[in-house]
Amino acid sequence: MRARTWRGAVAAAALVALSAGAAEAAEKLTLQLKWVTQAQFAGYFVAKDKGFYDEVGLDVTIKPGGPDINPSQVIAGGGADVVVDWMPSALATREKGVPLVNIAQVFQKSGMMLTCRNDSGVTSPDKFAGKTLGVWFGGNEYPFLNWMAKLGLKTDGSAGGVKVLKQGFNVDPLLQKQADCISTMTYNEYWQVIDAGMKPDQLTTFKYEDQGVATLEDGLYTLEKSLQDPAMVERLAKFVKASMKGWDYAVANPDEAAMITLENDETGAQTEKHQKRMMGEIAKLVGENPKGTGYLDEAAYNRTVDTLMGGGSDPVISKKPEGAWTHVVIEKALAM
Repeated sequence: MRARTWRGAVAAAALVALSAGAAEAAEKLTLQLKWVTQAQFAGYFVAKDKGFYDEVGLDVTIKPGGPDINPSQVIAGGGADVVVDWMPSALATREKGVPLVNIAQVFQKSGMMLTCRNDSGVTSPDKFAGKTLGVWFGGNEYPFLNWMAKLGLKTDGSAGGVKVLKQGFNVDPLLQKQADCISTMTYNEYWQVIDAGMKPDQLTTFKYEDQGVATLEDGLYTLEKSLQDPAMVERLAKFVKASMKGWDYAVANPDEAAMITLENDETGAQTEKHQKRMMGEIAKLVGENPKGTGYLDEAAYNRTVDTLMGGGSDPVISKKPEGAWTHVVIEKALAM
């Protein structure tokens, strides 16, 4: 009995040592989110919670974002290996000198829209003139500015144009009638308006998708220098593989994904109801890509570029980017 116990103890110790060695061998990678911990990023939290990153030998740190955090500045300063960002912001940042490259595109559709009070009289885009519109900045304003340019509406407050209210990340301007319309996402702020007491029939929404000015949103970006390192490309492919597995799981199990996200919210600010509803809307944006979750559709990329360059005298980007995306990482991930 003692011999067996001794052998068992040795085996257990060896297993612990093996596990410790595996943990030490795990390659580190840091992901910077675009916003706070919420179901918008559920796929990454699911991948971590379910051990999908462990399966590919990665030790992934997920850093939440916030109103004072710019993902492109974080990665440019060495604070992350990969960031979640919207393509308008990423391409504008790239033109300004930070060489961001899209390596995977999770959202296939845009969730952005303007939500307007019916009592403001805004029932169609031709009623925007003279109105106050709430707009997010920090890179999120680019699709809006392009849209207004296409409508021929100045955004400097001059006569015949629109007055732009630099919107904080809440819906108070609409509730308090400081703005006629505000920026909302299908999965977040719109529901905050509803939860605050307004009824859907008191609101009119204008989805960017429906207005022909939709641009690609949550994608994964890294720096060009990372793609010049074969070892880093391998690490990024493992990350994308595990992350997309997390997203597939989240879409198939939205309520569980919402609860996993909640468990990772250290602020305690999120609610179960809101996160479950958000995950249901997020699943619609992820959609189904026949080539695999996260595979960037080149046609959608080109539409985004054309939209950003179509801003009249004030385009978001002045020329078509070169090398702003690659399929190398996602194809390597899909082949694993």
